[in-house]
Amino acid sequence: MNEIEKVDCLIIGSGPAGFTAAIYAARADMKPVLYQGMQPGGQLTTTNEVENFPGYPDGISGPEMMVQLEAQAKRFETDVRYGFITKVDFTGPIHKCWTEEDKEIHATTVIISTGASAKYLGLESEQKYLQLGGGVSACAVCDGFFYKGQETVIVGAGDSACEEAHYLSKLCTKVTMLVRRDEFRASKIMTDRVKNTPNIEILFNTDTVEVLGDGNVVTGTHVKNSKTGEERTIPCTGFFVAIGHHPNTDIFKGFIDLDETGYIKYAQPGTSKTNVPGVFVSGDAADKTYRQAITAAGTGCMAALDAERYMAALGH
Repeated sequence: MNEIEKVDCLIIGSGPAGFTAAIYAARADMKPVLYQGMQPGGQLTTTNEVENFPGYPDGISGPEMMVQLEAQAKRFETDVRYGFITKVDFTGPIHKCWTEEDKEIHATTVIISTGASAKYLGLESEQKYLQLGGGVSACAVCDGFFYKGQETVIVGAGDSACEEAHYLSKLCTKVTMLVRRDEFRASKIMTDRVKNTPNIEILFNTDTVEVLGDGNVVTGTHVKNSKTGEERTIPCTGFFVAIGHHPNTDIFKGFIDLDETGYIKYAQPGTSKTNVPGVFVSGDAADKTYRQAITAAGTGCMAALDAERYMAALGH
């Protein structure tokens, strides 16, 4: 029988939301335990340059920023652990969680900061240049600036794809939009916006065959028309994927209220509370609108403050 560990505050996930929650919880003497999860540092570890986070006038790399956030959380004695939570049971007053090694933890408060994962096409060439940081991105708002005055390609057919294409059109000389089917999934207003933007070219019934590059950076995209079979190469320096995100919330199904996509629902708007008392959420696991490091950090602060108040009400 494994010994059960009892903690005041368990934080699941280690992006800007998780680490900010840890900093606040630790300073409130809640002795937080943070499990880093599958991707220590979260989505920011796949971002080369972060230039829009306040306080870094010269910008900072995503991985470096996460190292600094982790160091700040540890400075206030957050117990940062490798590994991940694989199972939870939130049915009773005690919040039970299990690690991948089947260690059982009973937490008075839980802060969910598991984030979301961008969906990619899964092409070998796409993953190669994503890892290299040489021109593949899933966030136009984050990375569009680096392609100012250049030509880019964006894949997607929904509202967010249209929004990102429109955003890129203000920075780039040309944006080519690849839509797999013969129509958009986006709302009419968003569809009209991209159709009426002169430097956005829309290619329907078009699949990406390969992301082309010189071994370091992206130089073009090889595409194929699924109706005519015609293949062509589109020159570009940036390849953006906007086919959605998947929130990392599967282990909470059945306990926490999720929307149809899997994002955690706030029980009370304006707070970090979930439908389970003592369980709070921060960052991209609940945010499908903004998805920025700074907004994630803000909700991490909110979750820690809400958790502290919850503990105080219990007389801790």
